[in-house]
Amino acid sequence: MCRSVSDIVGQTAKKWLEERGVTCEDIAELVLFLQKDYHPNLTIEQCLDNIHHVLAKREVQNAILTGIALDRLTEKGAIDEPLLDMLKRDESLYGVDEVIALSIVNVYGSIGFTNYGYIDKQKPGILNRLNDKSTGECHTFLDDIVGAIAAAASSRLAHSASSNQPSQNLDD
Repeated sequence: MCRSVSDIVGQTAKKWLEERGVTCEDIAELVLFLQKDYHPNLTIEQCLDNIHHVLAKREVQNAILTGIALDRLTEKGAIDEPLLDMLKRDESLYGVDEVIALSIVNVYGSIGFTNYGYIDKQKPGILNRLNDKSTGECHTFLDDIVGAIAAAASSRLAHSASSNQPSQNLDD
């Protein structure tokens, strides 16, 4: 059977996340962190369902592939200076990593911006590990992308709760 480009892109995005040590369960814990006060009966399974919908979006897949490719190139030293140094250090004034993350956050509306800003500052769970510069790995883009996926899934969850529809009945 022939796989479509969209299927290949989606599968590659998930594979690259896993290769970088990020699982859907890690992201689900972030969604739970963001939403537990608003949805006291929220389960990891509901969080995972929303993450899978977010990961199915082509814009999200493109951001994952772009960010991880740039992080990999940085680790290999395959980017020219002074950009290489800025990416290795995840320089706070660089900001392009956040711009890519915002393309994910924007998929489910403005509520994602507040979710993303909060989780980006708190850095719970997997975000704390990805932000650790002592490992020799570069996750300048990936930490923001993972936070954005969690924020988008949280936004999707919030939209479903506000419309009194179960999250699995949302269009995407």
